[in-house]
Amino acid sequence: MSTRALRRLKGKQRGQEAVVVEELTWPDNPVELAESGEEQLDAAPVDPASRPNGSHRKSKKNNDRKDICAILDMISDAEKVSADEDSEQPDENKQSDKPLDIGKKKKRKKKTKVKSQNTQETKASDDNIDLLLENIEQSNGLTLQNDCSGCDRRSVLHVEHRNLNPETELKKYFGTRAVLGDQRPRQRNRQYHRTTWMTTPKESWPRFSRPGISMTLLESKDGIQYFTFEHSRDYQQVQFKFLDAVESLDPNNIVALMQLNPYHIDSLLQLSDVCRVQEDQEMARDLIERALYSFECAFHPVFSLTSGTCRLDYLRPENRAFYLTVFKHMMFLEKRGCPRTALEYCKLILSLDPDSDPLCMLLLMDFLMLRSRQYDSLLQLYEDWEEHRNLSQLPNFAFSTALCHFHLSQQEELSPEETDQAKDKADRMLQDALIMFPGVLMPLLDLCSVQPDATVTSHAFFGPSSQIGQLPALAELTALYIGRMHSLWREAAVMLWLEESVKEVLCRIDANDPLVEECRNKRKQRYQSAPLNIHRHVLLSEIKEATSSLPLEVTTQPVMGFDPLPPVESVISYTRPARQPVGASNESTLSLFFRSLLPNFNLQGGPRLDEGDLEVARAGQELNQEVNRLMVAMRDMLANIRFQEPPREDHPFRDEEEWD
Repeated sequence: MSTRALRRLKGKQRGQEAVVVEELTWPDNPVELAESGEEQLDAAPVDPASRPNGSHRKSKKNNDRKDICAILDMISDAEKVSADEDSEQPDENKQSDKPLDIGKKKKRKKKTKVKSQNTQETKASDDNIDLLLENIEQSNGLTLQNDCSGCDRRSVLHVEHRNLNPETELKKYFGTRAVLGDQRPRQRNRQYHRTTWMTTPKESWPRFSRPGISMTLLESKDGIQYFTFEHSRDYQQVQFKFLDAVESLDPNNIVALMQLNPYHIDSLLQLSDVCRVQEDQEMARDLIERALYSFECAFHPVFSLTSGTCRLDYLRPENRAFYLTVFKHMMFLEKRGCPRTALEYCKLILSLDPDSDPLCMLLLMDFLMLRSRQYDSLLQLYEDWEEHRNLSQLPNFAFSTALCHFHLSQQEELSPEETDQAKDKADRMLQDALIMFPGVLMPLLDLCSVQPDATVTSHAFFGPSSQIGQLPALAELTALYIGRMHSLWREAAVMLWLEESVKEVLCRIDANDPLVEECRNKRKQRYQSAPLNIHRHVLLSEIKEATSSLPLEVTTQPVMGFDPLPPVESVISYTRPARQPVGASNESTLSLFFRSLLPNFNLQGGPRLDEGDLEVARAGQELNQEVNRLMVAMRDMLANIRFQEPPREDHPFRDEEEWD
């Protein structure tokens, strides 16, 4: 045994004094005597210089052996003494075991205390539930409806952080190596960005600096936090310059503004629309991700993306930009082939304001759930929200839930009885949807390139009269559903199932089913006019079949990409400063037109107006409006002019009589 091990057994350490034996808690006196004897042996000094090397090593080994023997003798003596005490005094053994029993009893007492506390808590919870039920019975039915909806929304609107990253979904489809590749990021001149959940900062982005956006907590009520974004004074000045650039109708002005302010939100949104029109999808998506990163860096520490209890009021213009940014990012993800990730962002937008739903995300939720094959989630959403939102009155949910049950019936894990039940339920729901919304069938078959049977086209229920007699709001909803969902109905099995259901519906109509007349009355009473959030959703979705069915009051007004169809009752925190009024100009119309072709033309530049010249100012405004219209018409005409090129002579030495 080494000297270090002996020193540890003796209680000594290097550089310290010997351990006092009295401080040790040794149970018996014979052992203490053995230790004192051991110390006396160790205290005898030995001069190593007076002995030769060999004798020094032998003496050292002998001392080690003596120490080991002394320690073994101590242990054996202690065991003998303890054995004698156990044989002579058996009661003391019981007393020595008492601490163990006490520990067990304490544990048992703790367990009994925990059980008693649990029983008390369950009793208290039962009493609280009884009180709640009594209060609900005494109050209106609306409180029950609101409470139930709040409980259901928590489960439906749950967002997972890992599903906000599209790479996790792409890795499931193609593998990690195909998504990330073998390339490693360069460590030299690398910018360290803040880690975020929704976007991954890119090295090509400009250096991030605080653009002047912050988030504040307004209030907390009933477990729900209400937040809002705020703009600093510098950001407000940039916002005013952006509005001037938009009114100039020149995207280059917005580009110049964004070069000075690379993380200005509205500039990024507007330029993203310009790039998308020019079919530069990669640049458009990059600008949206940059705006999303700027928002996420301004989040409040308490703001959570996954809790479903954080709210943002759409009536505030500062919050609308966040809604639009997340919506456009979601649309890019869906086009990229990441429906599961897009579904998480859809639930995130809906959780920010589930009561008013300003972007009408319920018109998109079923499509993303079907594409990502989240059939159970779709049925749960339909069951939970049907009572207080009437989802069955929307064409998308009426048909999508039936399609969901059909896909569940095709799964191999189900037993034959469960398969038959799911198939029967799918047939019944699809037939009810066709009776309620007959104008969906023919346009759906047309987009799916399916020629319907003559009995279907000649029938009055599915004929042209079913589409002509539709109300505007219903026509808009059906066109939106058909334009978005027709790709999911092209499967051969789905088409055969649809054909069988259509034949069954025709038989029910000929048999004068009372449901047919009931649904006809519902269509006449409802769908008179669509709310503003549906129009806003149609404009943002950019589905041709739906945009063509928008009413005139929407299509005639100017629609800005950074704030489409703002709500009427907006909560404005700061206002744009008033401009100088426009006076009458002494220039002629023709000179104004030619001057407007210059890049530095400013229509609002004019002398200040006196108080008595209101009529002259109105005449000047009308004149400027006419000039503006003429300018736009002339620009369109010049842009559409195509000069005819002279015929090219590829063979100058050919015979002219060859073409005679």
